Amino acid sequence: MEQYKKEFIEFMVACEALKFGDFTLKSGRKSPFFMNAGAYVTGTQLERLGEYYARAIYDHYGTEFDVLFGPAYKGIPLSVATCMAFSRLYDKEIRYSSNRKEVKDHGDAGILLGSGIKDGDRVVIIEDVTTSGKSIEETYPILKAQGDIRIVGLIVSLDRMEVGLSKTMGALEEIRTRYGFAANAIVTMGEVTEYLYNRPCQGKVIIDDTLKAAMDEYYKTYGVK
Repeated sequence: MEQYKKEFIEFMVACEALKFGDFTLKSGRKSPFFMNAGAYVTGTQLERLGEYYARAIYDHYGTEFDVLFGPAYKGIPLSVATCMAFSRLYDKEIRYSSNRKEVKDHGDAGILLGSGIKDGDRVVIIEDVTTSGKSIEETYPILKAQGDIRIVGLIVSLDRMEVGLSKTMGALEEIRTRYGFAANAIVTMGEVTEYLYNRPCQGKVIIDDTLKAAMDEYYKTYGVK
């Protein structure tokens, strides 16, 4: 596993963006872990988060894209922080763009904020986490309505490795199959488990035998077969 992935796992735990326990997800699933990108609230945290995203984007998509699109609301700070990090790390200026929940009809009118998106633009979508793939159902038509653009791929912070809307394949795999563009993560839950299992992190063992057993049971029901 790449060093930046190990650092990112510890970073998620330290920021309490990744928690373990008993949670009810938006999808209604009962989960032994929960990912919340809203936990990154300080300048230092956002700076580091942008760097991890930028490294993963570079690993998967290189520099051949023009716009980083972060769906409202959590995708807005993610896209801004990552654009800044990408410029700093790879000396490549990319534009950030996000959508509004409601179309603005005055001043800086339209559904987008940040950069506009035009014919010929190559777009990478950035999100916090994808559990079922439902968010892309909302994002995809917004992007395609902007013109003759190409979606290079999606990047999320954590691949939960769970079945998507079809219940037959993983959420990221489902996105690849349905929409025809790549979908990747900084780390997968498999990598998180491998790294944290019976290993001290932030002064204690996060995933012990009891939690590992609960996660195994969860994946029997919701995991990618």
